[in-house]
Amino acid sequence: MIKKTLTILAVSCMLYSCATKTEGNPFFTEFKTEYGVPPFDQIKLEHYEPAFLKGIEEQNANIKAIIENKEEPTFENTIVAYDESSPILGRVGAVFFNMTDANTTDSLTALSIKMAPVLSEHGDNIVLNADLFKRIDAVYQKRESLQLTTEQKRLLDKVYKEFIRSGAALDAQKQGRLREINKELSTLGLTFGNNILNENNAFQLFVDKKEDLAGLPDWFCQAAAEEAKAAGKSGQWLFTLQNSSRLPFLQYADNRALREKIYTAYINRGNHNDKNDNKKVISQILALRLEKAQMLGFDSYANFVLDQTMAKTDVAVMTLLNKVWAYALPKAKAEAVELQKIMNKAGKGEKLAAWDWWYYTEKLRKEKYNLSEEETKPYFKLENVRDGAFMVAHNLYGITLEKLTNVPTYDPDVEVFNVKDADGSQLGVFYVDYFPRAGKRGGAWMSNYREQRGDIRPLVCNVASFTKPVGDTPSLLTLDEVETLFHEFGHALHGLLTKCQYKGTSGTNVVRDFVELPSQINEHWSTEPEVLKMYAKHYKTGEVIPDSLIAKIVKQKTFNQGFVTTELLAAAILDMNLHMVKEMNGFDVLAFEKSAMDQLGLIPEIAPRYRPTYFNHIVGGYAAGYYSYVWANVLDNDAFEAFNEKGLFDQQTANLFRRNVLEKGDSEDPMVLYKNFRGAEPQMEPMLKNRGMIE
Repeated sequence: MIKKTLTILAVSCMLYSCATKTEGNPFFTEFKTEYGVPPFDQIKLEHYEPAFLKGIEEQNANIKAIIENKEEPTFENTIVAYDESSPILGRVGAVFFNMTDANTTDSLTALSIKMAPVLSEHGDNIVLNADLFKRIDAVYQKRESLQLTTEQKRLLDKVYKEFIRSGAALDAQKQGRLREINKELSTLGLTFGNNILNENNAFQLFVDKKEDLAGLPDWFCQAAAEEAKAAGKSGQWLFTLQNSSRLPFLQYADNRALREKIYTAYINRGNHNDKNDNKKVISQILALRLEKAQMLGFDSYANFVLDQTMAKTDVAVMTLLNKVWAYALPKAKAEAVELQKIMNKAGKGEKLAAWDWWYYTEKLRKEKYNLSEEETKPYFKLENVRDGAFMVAHNLYGITLEKLTNVPTYDPDVEVFNVKDADGSQLGVFYVDYFPRAGKRGGAWMSNYREQRGDIRPLVCNVASFTKPVGDTPSLLTLDEVETLFHEFGHALHGLLTKCQYKGTSGTNVVRDFVELPSQINEHWSTEPEVLKMYAKHYKTGEVIPDSLIAKIVKQKTFNQGFVTTELLAAAILDMNLHMVKEMNGFDVLAFEKSAMDQLGLIPEIAPRYRPTYFNHIVGGYAAGYYSYVWANVLDNDAFEAFNEKGLFDQQTANLFRRNVLEKGDSEDPMVLYKNFRGAEPQMEPMLKNRGMIE
């Protein structure tokens, strides 16, 4: 997943004075550190707000200079000047919003809520500035005569459409209403995310009877005991809604009632009619988005979003999703039948329920393939998996990652690496933050502390929530977590290898349904036999993973893919349905969800991967965009066929992918870039085959 920070932010003139009075604020100038990394050892809470305000003052002055320039509007003095107009806001925004996601506190949360409408207002002041748009429009109208490069044309087109889609061509009354909508949405989005974080932190399942731990691995119980001790309940075991706690519990716990309890708590987050309830919040967000889209000339928010993607329309997206659904649902139903047979052997007369799926899937895996997660996890020590991802990148692209020990970080768990190209030149700096904490939002993502442009190299981070080491046991990953680490590192490579001239076109600043291609193709290497032998070593003995175990992993590759694909598709279709709504009167989000899933024929044993009250993706940037994982899955499987055809580390193929995808950012149309790499448009069959949907 990609998380973007705000770089266009805002406030009124009367607030500027407090910014200029603060001395020693590290955000006011370029960071005076090696590689230009954020000086986390110097950054304090009181630095953020003055830096935002100073940054707003700086950008306003830069915009004023663009407008008052007596020269004829040109690409350089208008478009490039706009792209480079917010240095301070870029620095403070990147750090602040990464902190509110990865290491927030009550004070940071309060400040984010305070600043949200201010930043929204500033953004609107920029994109609704008639004089600024006049100059941008002047450049756009003569674009064909300017002899621009492909990347320059792309940036010009992006900037022009950004202003149009932000309401620059609307009348004053509609612009006023649009400002109100944007301000409300900024606050509602923060409220939604904070409510989920509160829900995650509030749920605690304490177990005080050892018999209730039946089935749970020793390492997991040890970790739960440490969690309970930290919570002031020594002698008990604590389980939470973090993936690293919830999923193993569902997978191994014999106690069915406790499995139901933790599962039910998870799928009902934001749905308790209390201060953290998100039903009204998401409904308000959807209503405001619809009003905004219709004001800008679109029939739905989905088509407003999709107009700037590879898919273009909701019809194209739904055609893809429904086509894959026709393969996925029957496979999921067949899997449910197999799981029920396993349950029947116990003779308890129980019917398969959603909280049973992980538990009996693990038993079925053992029965069908003589394989369990407990057998593979010892070979997937976190550091070894990470090094494996680094080795793959080295073999493909010639890059190296060297650990840095003198770089300040915001938490002791964070590690930092210097990234160099094959010729020794520096590509960027890479941060990894892999363990859960109370102030970290769930999931995994990539983001930037600085984006690449010209000779300025990027500062990139990966954030996740894998199981922390306990005692002598290191962090050991599941196969899913191995793929997650490779996935996010794929995003990081997209950000690190980019070679663009402008911030607005560099790195992961691409259309939403193209951005997952680099991440998802990188997953493919994680379980290739040749690659497994490079990094999968037993954490105690150092033994390389045996061929017999590799064979089992490969054989079960399509196992449970009916479930995985169905819950993913259900969430993607739910997202689309929510944003294809054209009338919000009498809208009930849970009734809407039920109706949409009933029409799909979704079986009760499977819930959408994300339900509306905790669907962070669609509030945080993937609105009408969660389908991107499926869309990009077509791309990544088709793209990986090139490596299957030529060789896993074929240099010519790797160079083609690097030069045409990873380095190009959004400097050219994504389908053009893809065809430059592959030679043709992508085909769906490799994706269906890889998921076990066709032979």
